[in-house]
Amino acid sequence: MITVDEARARLFELAAPMPVEEVPLAQASGRVLARDVAARCDQPPFAASSMDGYAVKSAEVELHAMFKLIGEAAAGRRFAGRVGPGQAVRIFTGAPMPEGADFVVIQEDVSHSGDLVTIINDPGTKDNVRPAGVDFRAGDGVSAPRLLRPADIALLAAMNIARVPVARKPVVALISNGDELVMPGEDPGPDQILSSNTFGLKAMLEALGVEARILPIARDTLSSLGTAFGLAEGADLVVTIGGASVGDHDLVGRVAGELGLERSFYKVLMRPGKPLMAGRMNGAAMVGLPGNPVSAMVCGHIFLAPMIRAMLGIGAKAPALLRAPLAQAIAANGPREHYMRAKIGGDGRITLSGDQDSSLLSVLSASNALIRRPPGDPAQAAGDLVDYLPI
Repeated sequence: MITVDEARARLFELAAPMPVEEVPLAQASGRVLARDVAARCDQPPFAASSMDGYAVKSAEVELHAMFKLIGEAAAGRRFAGRVGPGQAVRIFTGAPMPEGADFVVIQEDVSHSGDLVTIINDPGTKDNVRPAGVDFRAGDGVSAPRLLRPADIALLAAMNIARVPVARKPVVALISNGDELVMPGEDPGPDQILSSNTFGLKAMLEALGVEARILPIARDTLSSLGTAFGLAEGADLVVTIGGASVGDHDLVGRVAGELGLERSFYKVLMRPGKPLMAGRMNGAAMVGLPGNPVSAMVCGHIFLAPMIRAMLGIGAKAPALLRAPLAQAIAANGPREHYMRAKIGGDGRITLSGDQDSSLLSVLSASNALIRRPPGDPAQAAGDLVDYLPI
């Protein structure tokens, strides 16, 4: 068996970077920017008022000063003339500053009678003007790689970037294996259970920016597994769930080997999730996950998610761990790295989520964290700090 860190490093070696494609700006949120882009304009493109008020010359601004109102400027409609001595233009937020004016007296500080404007409150020294290019200048860049958030999309729109170079979404084929499985919505036979792992993993992977495809359940026969692998052709990553152990009916490794799998490793020194397998098959990365539901989901967080991020170009690194004090004492850990289902409370302390059996999805669903226990970690008392991964 190899360690978790060694397994993740080998998975990164299998994680081929995705090619670049261009998508419309409206479809770029949540994608990974693959190349640097540059603004095509200044923002704002002109000096603009940041307040509703009156545009005047700053040299004339003082308490009780009076101005003749000569026009109006609004957003999208500038005042065409020039502001001379003793003159003011009514101006609204976002409107271009009139030529000759460099100060906006806010409307709360003036009185207005006919075409006469008088400053009645101390206007202060803030000019209430946004200079041209104060946000960014043409040529200013947004650097890649970057996971594009809504704020980034707004920035790219303001930069007049209509099409965005992004990493193509990895295509992941998900194959559940086992005679005991039926799809949700079907009626299980007396010895069958519902397939849950592929649906949980699909949701996890799609949140990371993946195109995940659930393939038909592969039965415990060589032909059925061979058919399933055939349906996965064209995927960047093939993930099998179940059948990766060494029982008489665990055929994934055998069939994958016959189809050309170049195995990278098998079995990891961790719990849950020891019977993990990975390699490369017909140009695609292949990961064989254990069949226990919690094991599969934990391996998704610990291995698949970092692997996907590496494929998207945003870093080949382990998930970032946080620290929190224990709400209870926990016993010493065994020889394998252990990821224990837990919950972070409102007080910031972390509590184990009941039974740690790797088949209990209800316990995983009630958890929002995985406590990471190193191999041989001694017993920990309430209040001791432990590492955890938010989930």
